[in-house]
Amino acid sequence: MSDGNQIVPLAPANSYQRSDEEYATIQHKALRPKRSGKCFIYSLALIVILSAIILVFAIIVKPRTPRVKLSSVAVEHLSYGNNPIPSFNMTLAAEVSVKNSNFVCFKFENTSSSALYKGMVVGEAKLRSGRVGARKTRRMNIVVKIRSSGSLSEAKNLSSDINSGMLKMYSYAKLKGDVRLFGTVKNRTAVMSCGMNLNLSSRSIQDLECN
Repeated sequence: MSDGNQIVPLAPANSYQRSDEEYATIQHKALRPKRSGKCFIYSLALIVILSAIILVFAIIVKPRTPRVKLSSVAVEHLSYGNNPIPSFNMTLAAEVSVKNSNFVCFKFENTSSSALYKGMVVGEAKLRSGRVGARKTRRMNIVVKIRSSGSLSEAKNLSSDINSGMLKMYSYAKLKGDVRLFGTVKNRTAVMSCGMNLNLSSRSIQDLECN
């Protein structure tokens, strides 16, 4: 006699084992957001670092205008007087320095340096073209012959200046040149403007100042 209540076993649920390829795909999808976040952070950090480097580099290599000035001036062969007319003649032996603060060389053209009294040119000297190395200072010796003219003898207060023993003079020069950065030519003009007092008694230059 068979049992009225027969237990029927439940059918096992269909199950399968994931392959290694499917597991790797799922793991890759799970890690993708984390890796994408890290890549963004790394990229942003790289951009910031590169921007900082470019900024510092731009500041360092930014073309600067060289400075030109008279380093020293010596008086030679001085003669002066008020008879028959006010006049003075001399030779100035000067040293001109060109300071280049750029990280590349500075090349300049031929030019001239002028000596002035009361706004009138009383002497000139030639400055030959040349170059100043990166972060270097070049010194050049020039000789300026000063000769007062007939029109200068009529300048106001020339006679009283000679009697006082002190003449206020100026020196001016303009150096046109260029610096080359990454194949690009940047024009720069260096201007020398110096004032000085000529002591007739001691035959020397005093209070030499350059802007």
